[in-house]
Amino acid sequence: MTDVSPAPFDVRLMNVTAAVLFAGCAAMLLAAAGLWALRNPAFALGGIVIDGKLTHNNAVTLRANVANRLEGSFFTVNLGAARAAFEAVPWIRHADVRREFPNRLHVTLEEHVAVAFWGPESGSAMVNTFGEVFEANVADVDNDDLPRLSGPDGDAPEVLAMERALQPLFGAIEMSVTDLAMSGRGSWRVILDDGPTVELGGGSVAELMARTERFTRTLTQVTAKYGRRPDALISADLRHADGYAIKLNGVTTMTVEQAAALARKNTVKAID
Repeated sequence: MTDVSPAPFDVRLMNVTAAVLFAGCAAMLLAAAGLWALRNPAFALGGIVIDGKLTHNNAVTLRANVANRLEGSFFTVNLGAARAAFEAVPWIRHADVRREFPNRLHVTLEEHVAVAFWGPESGSAMVNTFGEVFEANVADVDNDDLPRLSGPDGDAPEVLAMERALQPLFGAIEMSVTDLAMSGRGSWRVILDDGPTVELGGGSVAELMARTERFTRTLTQVTAKYGRRPDALISADLRHADGYAIKLNGVTTMTVEQAAALARKNTVKAID
């Protein structure tokens, strides 16, 4: 077996020095190439391709508003900042931004789809299909008949889910929910089209649904006893354990004392 003697120190030093010099030259070449690419006009941002279903925005306006807020070249532009710039535009819910070689950005946009107004009528907040609250120009809404929802901050998804559950129940008596409010204590109030107010009270979703279903199922029969239809409803209170109270247009209501007095008066007349 032949022994291999280690290379002399000066030879090893020369090898290490050559390797270091080679690595340094390679790094300098890469840096120079990178600097050239960064400064080369061919890699300056030459365009922004926008796609996605847009109803309240158009690609030309978006490019004009966002392009001057982008800094850097194709390689250095901050994609996170670009995404934030697009998502800051009214009605834009989400933006997906990616580089498209050699000098373009490809942007896919998703707009909010408003399904309800949120908060007071003086505000500009709306709720989208995901239960998210967003701000935009309410005058741009295509459907003016959207319901108005309100509740504590952060509870918009719950309020929207309740509105969607209640609509079919009131639809059974040819009414619809135009306003739905949840108080800070979890109590619910409904305003129907044409103005009737229905106090649902609090409780679990199952309890609220059962209470409302009982009301809509029996309202026609109850109003018929007074020669009225359900559209004569002025208000209803469903916060009673074994029933509900209603107020009907054209039907006089009275206190318990007034009813007792009327009963005594009728009794006297019958004796006479």
